[in-house]
Amino acid sequence: MNTAHDHNSEVRAHGSLVAAALLATYMQAVNISIPNAAVLHVQGGLSMTDDEIGWVFSSYIAASAIVMPLTHWLAGRFGRKRVFLVSLALFSLALVLDTLATTPLQFVSARILQGAASGTLAPLSMAILLHELPPLRHGRIGMAWSVIALLGILSGPAIGGWLGEYVGWHAIFYFSLPMAAFIAVAMSVYLKEKKLHKLEHFDFFGLVTFSMGIAGLQMMLDRGERLEWFASPEIWAEAIASALGFYLYIAHVLTKDHHFLHKALFKDRNFRVATVMFFAFGFVLLPTLALTSPMLEELLGYPADTAGYLSIPRGVALVAALLLTWRAPSRLDNRWLILGGLALVVYGNWRMLGYSPLMDWWPVAAAGAIQGAGLGMLMPALTRAAFSTLDPQFRAEGTVLFNLSRLYGSTIGIAIVQIYFYCNTQSMHLALASNLRPYRTGPLTGQALAMMNELVTGQAALVAVIGQFKLLMIAMLIVSPLALFLRKPRTGI
Repeated sequence: MNTAHDHNSEVRAHGSLVAAALLATYMQAVNISIPNAAVLHVQGGLSMTDDEIGWVFSSYIAASAIVMPLTHWLAGRFGRKRVFLVSLALFSLALVLDTLATTPLQFVSARILQGAASGTLAPLSMAILLHELPPLRHGRIGMAWSVIALLGILSGPAIGGWLGEYVGWHAIFYFSLPMAAFIAVAMSVYLKEKKLHKLEHFDFFGLVTFSMGIAGLQMMLDRGERLEWFASPEIWAEAIASALGFYLYIAHVLTKDHHFLHKALFKDRNFRVATVMFFAFGFVLLPTLALTSPMLEELLGYPADTAGYLSIPRGVALVAALLLTWRAPSRLDNRWLILGGLALVVYGNWRMLGYSPLMDWWPVAAAGAIQGAGLGMLMPALTRAAFSTLDPQFRAEGTVLFNLSRLYGSTIGIAIVQIYFYCNTQSMHLALASNLRPYRTGPLTGQALAMMNELVTGQAALVAVIGQFKLLMIAMLIVSPLALFLRKPRTGI
């Protein structure tokens, strides 16, 4: 009886930990995009300006990317259970602070805390899954983990749009609290503490300088348009900090033997090329979401829930293509899958250039599904290409850099498309307004002028959004020839 009871308890603990780890992966991913379709409600509630909208996403992603490389060291120093539970507590606190925010600064600060806490949740969840499952299932659990993470990102707009429309924007953050509670109970009860017997050296100088370079660049891009770029001392300070950070990091890599991203990673051609292409993958993945929902709501008059639902075809196509590509036979040349994925992404973005104020929902769903299928092919194909020739001893560090490239691609991409949007909107507004003529209209009242200005602004904004989709398409076209420089991966990778 005791043996049977112990076996049942072990099975229960095992199942609870696997469920909690996968749920934590979903929770941290869904919070990247859940404000997307409800962003106009958030903007109205907090009186955010248009150029501050991108901070809702970039603050979370950038903070997560900075903390993520520290995960292994933190878990070894303090124990994975303690780090996981503290991160979960901070994440939950940030969710509450999101709802209590009354100013844009308070809200963005809460999103930074939320993103920083999420930076350890995803890698620790994967580590827990690999520890709990036998080695024969590690390949499948890696695929399941990737699918769950993508489902989180892609289901966020639909969930956030429905909650924002019918419950209120605060509910998009309360949505994750029950998940956090279940995860906390499961990990507290069943997860055993684990520390490294010998703590590995961590290159804090390399991480700090690299993060300073990225953070300075991000702040410069986010704040530049508002502060008129280099007319502002703040932008100069951020540019100098970014340049100094990257300079010190490069000098550190070239002169020291040990740093948190090993030099051998940059010597492997496949890994180098695939990482650059994965950066472009991130550059398209989230900025497309960040553009589409506001376009549907603000410019085309769709309610938030409908705008969120229109992201579903993209998500379904992405996950379906990812699963099919993952199961592709090893004899198939992986480079053809990469080229096919790139072609679909470019074609999907090309269809987005045909958006107009007169269209219904179908062009959005079709273009999103095509682009999603291409992204779904690219993710596993680029992963195989990156690690097929990399020395196994560098795969742990390689995984960190590979995932960081996607995160940085997304956050830099959001900042760049925001800049392009406002510059293009202003120039198009000026061009359209300069061609207005008051012939046969008689004297224009203030109300008539306001209506005409609103019409011109809407047209200019839609042209600018289409221009952003063109920018994303050009980015994919630029990196497409890199696929020709990939070596054919070894089978069995």
